[in-house]
Amino acid sequence: MGRPCSWLLGGSLSAAKLAEERSDAVASRGVAFDLTVPSAAGRIVDELLLHGQAGRQVLARISDKWVTLSLAALADGPLRYSEISRQLAGVSQKMLTQTLRTLERDGLVTRDMTAQVPVRVDYALTPLGESLLSVIRPLKRWAETHIPEIDRARTAYDDAPR
Repeated sequence: MGRPCSWLLGGSLSAAKLAEERSDAVASRGVAFDLTVPSAAGRIVDELLLHGQAGRQVLARISDKWVTLSLAALADGPLRYSEISRQLAGVSQKMLTQTLRTLERDGLVTRDMTAQVPVRVDYALTPLGESLLSVIRPLKRWAETHIPEIDRARTAYDDAPR
């Protein structure tokens, strides 16, 4: 049996409020349908709610396309900016720069500048970044394994009369 998931409706709930609103979260927001999540997912939702905005920010950060691809590019060792850029076809210079700065700020990547002409800047995963990579690899394998199924589902959806 699932539990109401009111945070999906835009609410920001403390742990105490979550317990209070759990049984009627959807109804109290005037929504005409029941939105529930399975118990295991509910525990994850509870964890995210307990960590509040910070938990959602971290989840949003690590689910970003360029973050994931940048971490994967650094999996085999340090790379220069231009090498990362070549591996991430389609990323703009501005987006890659923002992504790498954010990863450095979050402690997932180090930026090592070597004084030479021209200046050499290398990026590498930190132990924290490597631990995240261990989560990303199975997700990447899942995506690669299920591409044909997803393509079939998309085609069936697109071909269905609406």
